[in-house]
Amino acid sequence: MPSIMPTRLSLPVLALLIATPLAAFAQSADSHDHDHDHDHEHAQGHDHAENDVYRGYFEDSAIAARPLSDWQGDWQSVYPYLQDGTLDVVMAHKAESGEKTAAEHRATYETGYRTDVDRIEIEGQEVTFHTADGAATGTYAGDGYEVLTYAAGNRGVRFIFEKQGGDAAAPAYIQFSDHKIAPEPADHYHLYWGDDRAALLEEVTNWPTYYPADLSAEAIAQEMMAH
Repeated sequence: MPSIMPTRLSLPVLALLIATPLAAFAQSADSHDHDHDHDHEHAQGHDHAENDVYRGYFEDSAIAARPLSDWQGDWQSVYPYLQDGTLDVVMAHKAESGEKTAAEHRATYETGYRTDVDRIEIEGQEVTFHTADGAATGTYAGDGYEVLTYAAGNRGVRFIFEKQGGDAAAPAYIQFSDHKIAPEPADHYHLYWGDDRAALLEEVTNWPTYYPADLSAEAIAQEMMAH
């Protein structure tokens, strides 16, 4: 059975969501104007709230425990796509802000995305870690969540699961961060794992990142630039 080395963990780079305000249709001109304004403002408020959560600004009262089913599925690491140049377009896109060059962004993500776990399968309570040397599976149960405050002043939530059984090589703890703070299926995530729960919460340099296994490299790059 291959040994799954504890990963060095970090905070995801927070980005913006694209807002898509909704408009309503009414039967009369007067009611149309009123309803449109009301619904437009409501939708903008909803999108703004989602955007704030994605960037790490939220109230504690909005946080809720999440089941492992939020991350069910077959997931691929994006690290190989950084290595083969597929994500160069993403680094160039990030560099448009002028804060860092594309090369500087790439260096950050080289550390951030680095992992030898190229695939993760989550089914029921089982999580299987795949490396070039083989796979290790653990059965996990919820162990709460922790709210982290970052240097920039924004915050994030780590949803934590503890191993109940399975292969010895599977880590004792896994911690998910996906910019969500309440039950909702993940579209991608950053996963932190190891045998020391508290130590995982302290790591700030590496955030292995996973997208659905059926997405192409180009589709993943587009998803990253859309956020």
